[in-house]
Amino acid sequence: MHISRFPHVSRASRKSGRPRRTAQAARWGAALLALSGTTSVLVPMTAQAGGPAGDPGREKPTIVLLHGAFADASSWNGVVQKLQQNGYTVAAPANPLRGVAQDSAYLASFLKSITGPVILVGHSYAGEVISQAAVGNDNVKALVYINALMPDKGESQATLAAKFAPAPLSKALKQVPFQAGAGSSGTDLYVQPAKLHQVFAADLPTSQTAVMAATQRPVAMSAFTDKLTGAAWRTKPVYVLVGRQDQAVNPALELFEAKRAHARKTVEINSSHVSLISHPQAVKDLITDAAEDYMWK
Repeated sequence: MHISRFPHVSRASRKSGRPRRTAQAARWGAALLALSGTTSVLVPMTAQAGGPAGDPGREKPTIVLLHGAFADASSWNGVVQKLQQNGYTVAAPANPLRGVAQDSAYLASFLKSITGPVILVGHSYAGEVISQAAVGNDNVKALVYINALMPDKGESQATLAAKFAPAPLSKALKQVPFQAGAGSSGTDLYVQPAKLHQVFAADLPTSQTAVMAATQRPVAMSAFTDKLTGAAWRTKPVYVLVGRQDQAVNPALELFEAKRAHARKTVEINSSHVSLISHPQAVKDLITDAAEDYMWK
């Protein structure tokens, strides 16, 4: 795994800083006791659950994971398991995949049900959704983008992607008109099953991608042209993971987005578009970096 941009304080430094803080507290306490002529046993300060030493009120954030197009919440299973093993509360709601306005409104309402700080994570198309849904929500402390799209306010996925060479996925989509009753109709997009392995998940076994192709959830075609009404990455800390072998979103576009958003940390790995499935440890590590940066802020 290659880190192309390091956070202001590395994860290792944060961890090593905890015993140093305790040692400093012990030295200061010993000096005060010596000056007062008092003999006592000094008990080192320790962090309370959910926060570092000296900051006992900092809560451990809830991690909210939102999946992208052609997938469902089960795509986060490996990441969820690893986060839970680290003691995090995790929620992975379903993304309706009906367009940015509807999907972001749904997510915004879901976020209101969570008390306390949140680290909000989006994969692929969900990057657009979390960007809009988190606007004005002070509980969202950081945004984590995994192989994601990050349009700006007034910008659509289509206009953003047009700045770079089209990804192979764009030529592997299938349009399926739908009728939803009461005059509601539109067009859904699917990945052509025979091409899903190549353009979506080339680093997974074909037996697994065959199942993914059969069970994929479509996204409304309108999602490609929907313009964002707000972009929370303009005001919140951003963390980005880029898959170097991504065939669904151009990696150069992902790096551009990270630079434009002044990402605190950008991680590049040798992965397809579905790094959350093929490299759950790397994805989990970036999410916990965002959480720890918040807790040690």
